[in-house]
Amino acid sequence: MTRTRIAFLDVDGTILEHGSVIAPSTVTAIRTARAAGHQVWLCTGRADADIHPEVREIGFDGIISNGGAYATRDGVFVLERPMPRVDVEAIETHLRDHGIPYFLQTHDAVFASPGIAEVTAEYFDRIRRERLSHLTALGHTPSSAPTLDRYRPLAEVDRDRVAKAVFISPDTQALASTSTLLDERFDVIPGSIPLPAGSNGEIGLVGVTKGSAILEVLDLLGIDPVDAIGIGDSWNDVPMFEVVGTAIAMGNAAPELQTLAGQVTTAVLDDGIHNAFDRMGLI
Repeated sequence: MTRTRIAFLDVDGTILEHGSVIAPSTVTAIRTARAAGHQVWLCTGRADADIHPEVREIGFDGIISNGGAYATRDGVFVLERPMPRVDVEAIETHLRDHGIPYFLQTHDAVFASPGIAEVTAEYFDRIRRERLSHLTALGHTPSSAPTLDRYRPLAEVDRDRVAKAVFISPDTQALASTSTLLDERFDVIPGSIPLPAGSNGEIGLVGVTKGSAILEVLDLLGIDPVDAIGIGDSWNDVPMFEVVGTAIAMGNAAPELQTLAGQVTTAVLDDGIHNAFDRMGLI
């Protein structure tokens, strides 16, 4: 009898080519694995409401979002770990005092600080043009480019529901300074946004990670971590790699992440998920 497994998949750079394209083989692999009785969960740093609709349409057994702060199954919360308001305010004070634009993420939306549009507009336009040329050369048709209008004003955020902050700065030292100056309550990691310049990062609470959420989900489902597979390409995937029985980095992940995972599949548009699922006997 085939061993039943559960796979946790990052989104950007793993399922989705950073906001543009999903390899058809990825969709087939996920649906085939689920039809065979395996579970497949999203495990993303994105807010649930900010998950690309074409990713959501693939079909999943559950969603871990916001880097592990929230998880849902059949649309019902199974995990909620928002930051205490005092911690949100401490993060905002630091970022404002250092002139660093930022987003705050809840389950339901992403909220943009004043000035973030100016910092990101040039990036979005440049990356759109680079992707269009690259993806067309590969024979893929890009979906619509990322836009800023999906973000809501910071004035509307409920600071009792914030999961994490994401900052984007033209200052190359913003990540290092934030990591140094925030206290031990916070975990600051490099962001996954491929900026042409500057730096970006994510700020969450220590102990609230993709790994911590996976362990809670596995306990809820009664599944041994040895039967779990984690696939990703970013630094926020490291805690996932640390708790699953099988960790697999994408071929487009940084070499350091590939080493940490131990196993490597091909790149996101080079049938990476399909090849990993095939190797693990899910399809």
